[in-house]
Amino acid sequence: MCGIVGAVATRQVAGILLEGLRRLEYRGYDSAGMALWDAGRIGRVRRIGKVQALADGLDAQPLSGTLGIAHTRWATHGKPAEHNAHPHMSGERLAVVHNGIIENFETLRDELIDAGYTFTSETDTEVVAHLIDREMGRGLALEQALRAVVGQLEGAFALGVIHVDYPNRLLAARKGSPLVIGVGIGEHFIASDQLALLPVTDRFMFLEDGDIAVLSADRVDIEDRDGQPVVRPVSRFEHGAGSAEKGAFKHFMLKEIYEQPAVMKQVLEGRVSRGQLLEQAFGAGASALFDRVRQVQIVACGTSYHAGMVAKYWIEELVGIPCMVEVASEFRYRTVVLPEGTLLLTLSQSGETADTLAALREVKERVCGTLAICNVPGSSLVRESDLALMTNAGPEIGVASTKAFTSQLVALMLTTLALGRRHGLAPEREQAILAALAQLPALLDRLLELDAEIEALSAAFAEKHHALFLGRGALFPVALEGALKLKEISYIHAEAYPAGELKHGPLALVDKEMPVVAVAPSNSMLDKLKANLQEVRARGGELFVFAGEDQSIRPEPGLAVVRLPAMPDLLEPIAYTLPLQLLSYHVAVLKGTDVDQPRNLAKSVTVE
Repeated sequence: MCGIVGAVATRQVAGILLEGLRRLEYRGYDSAGMALWDAGRIGRVRRIGKVQALADGLDAQPLSGTLGIAHTRWATHGKPAEHNAHPHMSGERLAVVHNGIIENFETLRDELIDAGYTFTSETDTEVVAHLIDREMGRGLALEQALRAVVGQLEGAFALGVIHVDYPNRLLAARKGSPLVIGVGIGEHFIASDQLALLPVTDRFMFLEDGDIAVLSADRVDIEDRDGQPVVRPVSRFEHGAGSAEKGAFKHFMLKEIYEQPAVMKQVLEGRVSRGQLLEQAFGAGASALFDRVRQVQIVACGTSYHAGMVAKYWIEELVGIPCMVEVASEFRYRTVVLPEGTLLLTLSQSGETADTLAALREVKERVCGTLAICNVPGSSLVRESDLALMTNAGPEIGVASTKAFTSQLVALMLTTLALGRRHGLAPEREQAILAALAQLPALLDRLLELDAEIEALSAAFAEKHHALFLGRGALFPVALEGALKLKEISYIHAEAYPAGELKHGPLALVDKEMPVVAVAPSNSMLDKLKANLQEVRARGGELFVFAGEDQSIRPEPGLAVVRLPAMPDLLEPIAYTLPLQLLSYHVAVLKGTDVDQPRNLAKSVTVE
């Protein structure tokens, strides 16, 4: 699974497809390929590695044509190898590209082998190609065959299909994995992401689950899951030709904060089917590796370290196995004891963080497996780990991480669910958590409505030199992240503590000149936190509390309360992060600092 591009036009499309793949490189992949209809045949070129390797292959073996499909693959079934790269074909007449996971592919594969089909790859995708060929052999037209095959597939998928007997038709189908149609003049396109098609169109149709589309150069016909003709509205892409543009936003950081509802969808798409997690999304061999895990060791730096700290609470609560979290720059320089069955889980936005990479290389031979959660394709961390789960947050330009952090948290929850299956997590609980995650985009949209209120609140911090952040339980790492954001971009010295530690030292610092920010949980720790807040109030400290709308914390002089929507407590670490990001952003704007490029910091820390 990874990136799809397809085109049907009256002009040559190889260059369009290649550029589309380049624009999808941020999603993560290990191989790339293209197939074009040309003079009564389908030509195909596939290469391991970067899209540039495919471009070099096309220079050596040129393809031409006005109909084609292309793909960047991230291995789920079968190792990274040219024979596993997309597009996949059935004979020399039909080619398919596919994102997602076909859950019942083994049963279908055995059935096809019994019917005389020969498989040349280990992928689940090749099953689709042979199934379509079999249905056409029974007398069905291409569109009918695709409809019949979609009904046999279990899992999440997006498909692009071309056939040698249909030189002017590009077929597409969607269930669970994203797929859009680009609308042109005398040409139409498909892609897994609008960004892939912005050089050729800014008008898009969004396919819904169950849709099957037939594209020609001059029209698009769509049928819904029931086989009924439907018209999907055409919308215009409003934010320019690339995600590396601020658009209407003053800063990249604010833009990336506002992108988080959409990013939450991207982390989940293609990884959940029928209310269950698809483990193959972690890569080939994921299930077998997870079966061996008895302990988790998380290693990360900075913001990613805070994400790992949240995951510790989730893993030990929902999975019931030990989880250790350590800063990579310390981990790599000490004698580390790693019990049998340890999974090394590394977190990095860039995938090139020097200390995290070094930690992986130091101990990878001493653990039962390695898993990287990362946002950058082809990065060293991803390439050198056994498994990887890409966060699909898109390029993050602001140095202070926002959407990369929250997408890491969602990816970590998916990891927790995968491990929990082996240790007694009930299927009903998994389904409930996944259902809650599906509501995250709407929840974050509601939180963004607090922007103006938080901006007004930020004035209380503009002239301060120090700030204290407090949290309890899984919200303590969120307090750490809030403090880090404030210090990174406003240059206000900020620290975070577990609220119960106030009386063990930090309380000596509290006075009217030090604002205290608290994040209030909706669980048994709330009463404990309220007692800690009284300790601050008794010493004249000014409190700013982010609390749920149903919590019994009331505003009063010296105590400001920002009401957040009600939410499941497991989602609080993700959701409470967003208002703290907004607070830091608005304070930095008031102070006039360089929000997107704070002094002394780099986006990717590739040195010790």
